[in-house]
Amino acid sequence: MLSRARKSFLVSIGLLFVGLIAVGAAIVYRASQSEGKGGGDYVIASLQIPAGGEVISAVAADGRVTVTYKLGAMTSVRIFDGKSGGMIREIPVVSE
Repeated sequence: MLSRARKSFLVSIGLLFVGLIAVGAAIVYRASQSEGKGGGDYVIASLQIPAGGEVISAVAADGRVTVTYKLGAMTSVRIFDGKSGGMIREIPVVSE
């Protein structure tokens, strides 16, 4: 009965060891694959807003840069392409 318990223990430890090696290999693989993607969607150096405009917020997501700015009493949102820097759309923000 003791030999059977030892065999069961060794099999359990062996499976645990193999599982830990598999998890470690997956972590190393994922870490080595994500290095080349950093900042590849954004190559623009500057964005243009009207003179005198005050930037409220800027968000980069999905290859686009969204800038909210205030010019006098008017608030607007401009959406720029992250690669070319060209303005895709301008949306005025109006109060109800």
